[in-house]
Amino acid sequence: MNLSRNQHSIASVCEVQGRGYWTAKEVCVVMRPAPADTGILLVRSDLPDRPSCPAHVEHRSDATLRTNLSRGNAQFEMIEHLMAALYAMEIDNCIVEINGLEFPGLDGSSKPYIDALCGAGLVIQAAQRPRLVIEQLITLREGESWISASPIQTGVSHFGYQLAFDHKGPIANQNYGFACTPIRFSRDVAGARTFVTQSQAQALHAKGVAKHVSYQDLLVFDDDGPIDNQLRFNNECARHKTLDLVGDLALAGVELVGKFVSYRGGHHLNGRMAKALHELAVQTHAKQRFNLFESRPKAA
Repeated sequence: MNLSRNQHSIASVCEVQGRGYWTAKEVCVVMRPAPADTGILLVRSDLPDRPSCPAHVEHRSDATLRTNLSRGNAQFEMIEHLMAALYAMEIDNCIVEINGLEFPGLDGSSKPYIDALCGAGLVIQAAQRPRLVIEQLITLREGESWISASPIQTGVSHFGYQLAFDHKGPIANQNYGFACTPIRFSRDVAGARTFVTQSQAQALHAKGVAKHVSYQDLLVFDDDGPIDNQLRFNNECARHKTLDLVGDLALAGVELVGKFVSYRGGHHLNGRMAKALHELAVQTHAKQRFNLFESRPKAA
C-alpha cells in the first residue's frame, strides 16, 4: 500500500429523500463535508446522542439481498448504492446522516446519489489517500461462485461481473466490466437498477416484505422481460451487480488498484473479499513501515 492522490470531500451539503425497500419508511439522507482522514461516517440523526458507525468492513453484517453496517445502536441497512457512488466519485471523507434504519431504494440505482454529489461539488484536501495495489491473484469461492482480485497494468481499477444461471429464465446470462473512473461510473453504471424475478417478488410479498415497492421502483422480470418498465442497458442486471461490487469493496477502507471480477457472486462473497483486502492493506502498511524504519541511518 502506498500513497497516491490527495483525499477529497464534498464542497457543500446535499441530500436525497426516498423510501426504504424493506422497512417502507420515508427517510432523508444528508451528506456533509468532512475533514481529512474522517472516512465515510454514517450517523443516525433520528436517535438520541446521534450514534455513528464508520463505513468499514469491520462493522459489516450479512443480510438477504443487501449490505448492512452496525456499531452498537448505530444500525444501517442497504448501504451499498451510497457507498458505490461515494467510492466511484473519489469522495473519501463525508458525514452521512440518515433519520432512519434503511437507506432509500430510490429508483434502485446509485444515480440519485450521483446527481446530489455532483451538485455539491468536490474539494481537494491536504492529506493523501492510502491505496492498496494488488500484486498477486486472490480468489475466493463459494460453491460455483467466485470472486477474484488481480494485478492491473493501467493503474485504473477494473470492476466486472459475470451473471449466469443454472437454468434458462427471464433474465439472460450476461457480463459487464468497466474502468472505474467518475465519468465512466456516472455514465455507464450508476443508473443500473436493482432487479428481481416475478417469483422472487411474489415470495417477498408473501412474507410481508416490500409490498409497497412497485414495478417502477426496480426491475421485476417475467418471461417477457421487465414488467411495466424498460431496460436502460441491454445488460443492466450485470451492470447493477458490478455497481454492488464497487459499493461492497469500498468497505475495505482504501483506494483499490487492481482488477476485481465476480462470477455469480453476491453481497456475502463481496464482503469476504472486502475483509481480505482490508487485512492485506494492514499487513502491507505494517511491512512498509518496518522497511522504512530499517532503512533509516543507525545512530553512531
